[in-house]
Amino acid sequence: MSDRVPMTVDGAARLQKELEQLTRVSRRQIIDAIAEARAHGDLKENAEYHAAKEQQSFVETRIQDIEAKLSNAQIIDIHKMPNTGRIIFGVTVDLINLDTDEKIRYQLVGEDEADIKNGKISVNSPVARALIGKSQGDTAEVKTPAGVLSYEIEAVLYE
Repeated sequence: MSDRVPMTVDGAARLQKELEQLTRVSRRQIIDAIAEARAHGDLKENAEYHAAKEQQSFVETRIQDIEAKLSNAQIIDIHKMPNTGRIIFGVTVDLINLDTDEKIRYQLVGEDEADIKNGKISVNSPVARALIGKSQGDTAEVKTPAGVLSYEIEAVLYE
């Protein structure tokens, strides 16, 4: 068995919702589409049948992937953690780029939950690794291919 993978409560809920959709709705729709395509006769020349079988393969693979992720997940509820002010998995941080004065907000989440457009960065990312264990007022140095970025930690939010 592989190591446990940290995941937020929201991330686990999203995967569970997707799993329910795939198993209860998508599977049924694909079974119906395959049955309908079979009714059209010769399966070798039946594009609808082949498309439905391909979709079935995709859905079944995604179901297995989600089930594996959920079974290996260590679900961490940041709301139940004592607010020590330190940056840990699941917190939201407000940062100030010391070179540009740009303010940025990130939530540190699991690898599968990362979504930079929505301010969610992987706990394994260089920025997150530089932040872990630090507190409000600290400075974090992040090594990037373009050079070192310096951030001041403006706030650590356990939300």
